[in-house]
Amino acid sequence: MATRREIKSEAVARVDAERAARRERKAELEAMTPEDRKVAKAEDKQRAKDAEKAAKAERKERRSTMTRGERREDKRRERVYRKVSHRPRRAVGWGVTGVAVVAIGALAAPWVSDLTRLTSMEFDTETAEGVAARENAAVVSENVADEGIVLLKNEDAVLPLAEPRINVFSFESFNLRLGGGGSGGSNLSTAPTLYEAMDQVGVEYNSELYATMEDAGAESVSGSSNGFVQIVGSLVGGDESAEPEPDYLTDDVLAQAQEFSDTAMIVVGNDGVEGSDMTAEQLRLVDNQIALLDVVTEHFDDVVVVVNSGNQMELGFLDEYPQIKSALWIGTPGPQGAVSLAKVLNGDVNPSGHLTDTYAYDVTSAPSTETFGDFTYDNADRGFLNYNEGIYVGYRYYETRYVDDEAGYDAAVQYPFGHGLSYTDFTWDAADPVVTDEEISVDVDVTNDGDVAGKDVVQVYFSAPYTPGGIEKSAIELAGYAKTSMLEPGDSETVTVTFDTRDMASWDSENGGGYLLEAGDYVISVSNDVHDAVAEFTTEVGEDVRYDTDADTGESLENRFEYAEGDLTYLSRDDWEGTYPDADDMDFTASDEVLERMDPTIEPAEGEAPTTGADNGLMFADLEGLDYDDPAWDLFLDQLTLDEQIQIFSQGAYLTAEVERLGVPSAVLLDSPAGLNSLFSSIEAASYPTEIVIASTWNDDLAYAVGESVGTEANAYDVQGWYAPGMNLHRSAFGGRDFEYYSEDPVISGQMAAGMVNGAQDQGVLTFIKHFALNDQEVNARTGLNVFVDEQAFREVYLQPFEIAVKDSDPTGAMSSFINIGGSWAGGNEQLLQEVLRGEWGFDGVVSTDAVLGGWMDPALAVRNGNDLMLAPFAHTTIDATEEAYDEDPVGVGEGLRDRVHTALYAVLSTSATD
Repeated sequence: MATRREIKSEAVARVDAERAARRERKAELEAMTPEDRKVAKAEDKQRAKDAEKAAKAERKERRSTMTRGERREDKRRERVYRKVSHRPRRAVGWGVTGVAVVAIGALAAPWVSDLTRLTSMEFDTETAEGVAARENAAVVSENVADEGIVLLKNEDAVLPLAEPRINVFSFESFNLRLGGGGSGGSNLSTAPTLYEAMDQVGVEYNSELYATMEDAGAESVSGSSNGFVQIVGSLVGGDESAEPEPDYLTDDVLAQAQEFSDTAMIVVGNDGVEGSDMTAEQLRLVDNQIALLDVVTEHFDDVVVVVNSGNQMELGFLDEYPQIKSALWIGTPGPQGAVSLAKVLNGDVNPSGHLTDTYAYDVTSAPSTETFGDFTYDNADRGFLNYNEGIYVGYRYYETRYVDDEAGYDAAVQYPFGHGLSYTDFTWDAADPVVTDEEISVDVDVTNDGDVAGKDVVQVYFSAPYTPGGIEKSAIELAGYAKTSMLEPGDSETVTVTFDTRDMASWDSENGGGYLLEAGDYVISVSNDVHDAVAEFTTEVGEDVRYDTDADTGESLENRFEYAEGDLTYLSRDDWEGTYPDADDMDFTASDEVLERMDPTIEPAEGEAPTTGADNGLMFADLEGLDYDDPAWDLFLDQLTLDEQIQIFSQGAYLTAEVERLGVPSAVLLDSPAGLNSLFSSIEAASYPTEIVIASTWNDDLAYAVGESVGTEANAYDVQGWYAPGMNLHRSAFGGRDFEYYSEDPVISGQMAAGMVNGAQDQGVLTFIKHFALNDQEVNARTGLNVFVDEQAFREVYLQPFEIAVKDSDPTGAMSSFINIGGSWAGGNEQLLQEVLRGEWGFDGVVSTDAVLGGWMDPALAVRNGNDLMLAPFAHTTIDATEEAYDEDPVGVGEGLRDRVHTALYAVLSTSATD
């Protein structure tokens, strides 16, 4: 089997040859007459199409005779080739858009005006309230990092350290990745380094080894980069680890280290940044890291590895070196993450985090990775993505694929979803579940039988009966969870996990939609993780139960996204091999129906346009305390001119439009889930662990504390809204913003989001749950991306976290995504925003777009179909487009504008902007 370096070298040589051929052909074309050149280009284009078609057929034929391992290596070669050949395209999106916009802004007055408006925001962060808010935030951040660290393995009880002395190897240790980059990042410039943190908590590190690494080039750098700069840097930068060859570790250096301590520690990790995704290579150790492991394990029998990544890495090396006794996952743990890590090392903190993703030995073994990446149509300037894996995302795949094959499971999965160890031992006594038609409740007595205090996590799962050829079902699904309080040795606590009986039902696409709880035996598992049950109970459902209406709103449930399914084969547990996704089977030609959804024809509405510019003597403050449907709102809305309505709708980015004559104030809306952040203005704000670490605490109270802390700080800075939390899923390990999202599982994602939303909104701050929906990949997202998914997977996996958050926290806002669902943009999608979000779920808040970066984010669609604010940093183009749409359809756009402005102003009225 070829090495990574050999495969990459082959790809580079192949791409170089192709580029040389293109340059040669370009010279030949330039030497032709214009008429001949035109004919030659047409012939070249046809030859290229024919060649690609032939190559595709040849690849398919070749792979049909290969073993699975040979097919995987062949596909790996193609992925590496595509990555190398498409590398220049990584700058498409934020990078090109940002550079182009800034360049144009320097020349054109409208662009300058828009940019000046955004950069004019100023924040007084040095008030007593602001200082106190940041001090409290530091405590909250440290509490989250304490509970979010996951103990992956701990043979021979190497941790906590028997003596607080340790050799720290690796250049990576000088710059822990405490957060992600982009709008989801935060200011980490004042965060202590790992070495400063160890000094702080009393863990002695080998200062001579530290000096040796410094002399070899290791250095700590500030984490204060602007989010926009981080995005652009990720798009055009490299992806290699900072680790050099370990030749600086001479025999003398290693002898001194052995004398200093018997224990060594190595940090490995990678960066996630908005705008670009990971590759499999980035989730594996590079050669220099492997060389470092070789050297360290040769000289030390007790080695600790710290995994510092917001994405699932391949960690098989933890099993390959017997000297690696302990491993800690710290994710991207925020400004106090280094302190929390140091406290875990010396035993001041007993780790109680659990993974929220499955860690497979091979990240490409997940079926979702087969169709993850850069795919664009031949007949349209847009990317597309097929979710052929259906519901089988994360553990839903591994637990189902290997349900009767424990050896196969052990070979595929290293650490299951929910895995996490402790420095103490717990025993559980689970009572029989109490089952009714409405809910299921499980009591579990948890006792600390060990020697140190600690917290434990009780996870409850269900397994539904499956009929081959019937509705697809995961072999097991998370139903709920609970975390204990701190239990001293010998102490016990009873925790209760409750969930709705209908949560075990499955979406029934074949019969028009709605949920079906099929008759049969259901297994309720009380578990340490998704794969290891402590107790199991069986409950019988005597007959099919159909749920055709929403449990909370009573609205009808039906298929609404059949058009998004496309002409695809979806993975089925009834035929794993025959339905397994294959990128070679993708159709790169958009159908006529898809092309029409990408550019829909809108018939003008009949009737009279709404009243504008009336004089009814009302000011905005007169609406204070009135219901949304109060008649006074109609009188007030009549007073707004058309221009004012278009400005309110179009200027929704970070600083909403003011209407001074009517007393309508601006509201300030800022990113990010890891702390208040502005891409355009300077703000000194607190930072928090990223959402993956928050979720890894499995502690809803800590999620609430984060939201509460952000809300308190927002009030101190006169900030009214928060673009958070991020709620998309870890469809694969490759997602560039996986650090910014909670999990591969919708239940823990929804519950954690609800906690954060409740915390912030209890402080009167608008929250925007995002990105609604299917924004699970960065590549092509900002240049238009059509996603195809079957409705069952859409409902049960990708929409469920949003549904949980809407119903458990009543968020005041939502942010629609860049994504085109089956070709129909989410921000102008009637089924998504009006029928499901506002209809089925009863959401009554304000909807904003994500940053308006492309023509597919059409304000004419948004205004008609329920998207209230356009997050357009350069709003004059959206204003122009909305004016044009109004001229073409004054009734339809006029009525839509009135509804959009009504919703947006109702939200603003609930904030401190009116104080």
